[in-house]
Parts: sequence; structure tokens; C-alpha cells
Amino acid sequence: MSTSSRLPWIDHLRTAAIVLVVNMHACVTYSHVGDWYMMADPEPTMAAKVPFIVWQGMLQSFFMGLLFFLAAYFAAGSLARRGPGGFARERLVRLGLPALLYMLVIHPFILLGLNPWNHDFGPPATFFGRYLMSGRFLGSSGPLWFAVALLLFCLGLAAWKSALGPSRSTPTPASPATAPSGKLLIGFALTLGLSSFAVRLVQPIGTNVLNMQLCFFVQYIAWFFAGLHAARHGWLATLAASPRARIAGWLALVGGPLALLALLAGGARQAGVEAFFGGLHWQAFGLALWEQLTGLGLAVGALALFSRRCNTDSRAQRWLADRSFGVYVLHAPVLVALAMLFRSLPYNLYGLVVLLTAAGLVVSYGLSDLARRIPGLRAML
Repeated sequence: MSTSSRLPWIDHLRTAAIVLVVNMHACVTYSHVGDWYMMADPEPTMAAKVPFIVWQGMLQSFFMGLLFFLAAYFAAGSLARRGPGGFARERLVRLGLPALLYMLVIHPFILLGLNPWNHDFGPPATFFGRYLMSGRFLGSSGPLWFAVALLLFCLGLAAWKSALGPSRSTPTPASPATAPSGKLLIGFALTLGLSSFAVRLVQPIGTNVLNMQLCFFVQYIAWFFAGLHAARHGWLATLAASPRARIAGWLALVGGPLALLALLAGGARQAGVEAFFGGLHWQAFGLALWEQLTGLGLAVGALALFSRRCNTDSRAQRWLADRSFGVYVLHAPVLVALAMLFRSLPYNLYGLVVLLTAAGLVVSYGLSDLARRIPGLRAML
């Protein structure tokens, strides 16, 4: 399959993944499972947190890796068309500028303009000067850590292609290859699980380097390379149409939550939750394997679902797809502002999550549409 002909369902899958990102951050706001700018009071009981632990765990297992996979799939065609230099310049605009916009404008606005904690940051000019001079802005990418990481991956890819020389910088056309077998997919997931466990010996869940949680990067890097391989060898559509993709999706969707609950129940009796985050603990080993097996199943299941059900290109679908990255860039201050507004509403944990997700998407899409009408921002969003 050539990446020159952009398939609608792949764009719609990317849009759906970004919708799930917004939902994830809405969940964290009220569940206190994970980390986000604003954690709404009161903190739920552990019993109320369990559905969030399962849902957010399922999301974390696949949706960011899937975004890296899809980004790499499209990047392969862009690199072939533009060459290493043109590709690097285009990525600097499409990824680097939005990341800088977030670090230099959006993040400070959340702190100083919204300030849901009522913290005294001092005079804004003084705060911003220290923020820049200290280099603290480099670790303040918020959700745009994804853009920073993807930019680094793409620049590395461009440098590698450039080093190969002009004669080998553009992939030669390849006939569609056989999709990865079930055994290969399972082996891939198990390898990622073992590798993630090893990384979490030194970078457990909850730690970060410049806002990048390296505990999850084994999957991100591997799926980025898988996306490049899928684009070069043309097996993405074949995998999406295969029965094993549908089977894997159903197994992960049904068995994933049950396996996670069993793992948490068994591990929690012997150690605290920290044992799941990393270190030489069987709980951390089990969670890493669960995460990669479930994540791969959900990802290939999503490929199967969207290729069969969403391979249409209506005006509404195109409008959503064109503005989805803008939603990704802009949704953080929207969610924080709305959560502050919703403080006056009667407390209903799950109702507020649904309301924040829905309202956050509507407002973020509206802002994304407005931003794309401003000269200079359209190229970034």
C-alpha cells in the first residue's frame, strides 16, 4: 500500500486517539489516578478509583503508542517526497513550533492566567524571566511532550537517511508484504514487556526526564519503527483486514480489564502500589507484560475496526480530522478552565468526567478552528 494515497480511516483513527487523550486528562482531573495540572476535590475513595484505574490503564497501554505508529506511517511518505532536509524543516514547523507555543505561551497562561491553585507566582514579568533563564520551560511541554519526542524521532530518521546518501535516501517501491503473524505479534509484545520492565528498574512509572516518561518509551520507539516498516512494506491494510487483528482486539477489550484486576488484586495483597511502578518486583514485571500484550491487542483491534467501519470521508469527518492536532495542542487550558468553572456544580464523579470530556472537546475544537484562521497558526495546527 502506498502512503501517497491517504486512507480516510487512518486519519479518523488518529482523531479518535486524540479524543481519548482528552478523555484521559478529564479522568485524571477527577480520579486522581495519574498526574495533571488540576486535581479536583474531593479525592475519590479507592473503590471509586478502581474503574478509572482499569479504564486509564487500558488507554495508557495503547493510545500514545498508536499515535507514534500512525505518525511514523505518514512520516515515511513525507520523507520520501521531501528528502531528508525538506522533511526535517517541515517537522520543525509542524512539531517544533507547536511545542514552543505550548512551552512559552500555553503553559505560562495556565500557571499565571488560570492559576487554579491560587498560588502566588510573584510579578508575571519576573516569573517569566526566571522561567526562561533557568531553562525550566524545556520541561514544561505538558501534553506536547509527544510533539517533542516525535520531532526527535523524525530528526534522527532524517539524519540517518541523509547519511545513507542520495541513492538510498528514498525507499524503493515494495509490493505489499505479508502482515505480521499472530506469533510475531505476541513475540513483539513480550519483547516490549521485558524491555519496559528493564527500563523501569531505573525509570519507574511516575518519573520523567524533561517531562518525558521514559518508562513508556520502549513502546513508543518500537511502534514508531513499526509504522515506518508498515509504510515501506505495505502491510498495514493487510493486517487491519486480517482475522487475527479482530481476534486480538476482542481478547484485549474483554480479557484486558479482567487480567488487570486479577493482577492488581493479587499484587496489592503482598505489596503497595509502588511495587507495580518499577523495580525488581513481580508486580512490575506482570504490569509491563500486561501493558504491552493488551496495548498491542487494542491497537490492532482498532486498526481492524476503523478500516471496516470508518473508511469514509464526509465533510464533517474531514473537519474533525483537520482540527484534531489543534485540539491536542489546546485542550489542556480548556480542561483546566472548565474544571474550575464546574467547581460550583453538584459533585457527581462520573457525571463530571463525562461533562468535562464532552465540553472540553467542543470548546477545544472551536478554538482549534479559530486558531487555524489566524495567519501563521494554520501551518502549525
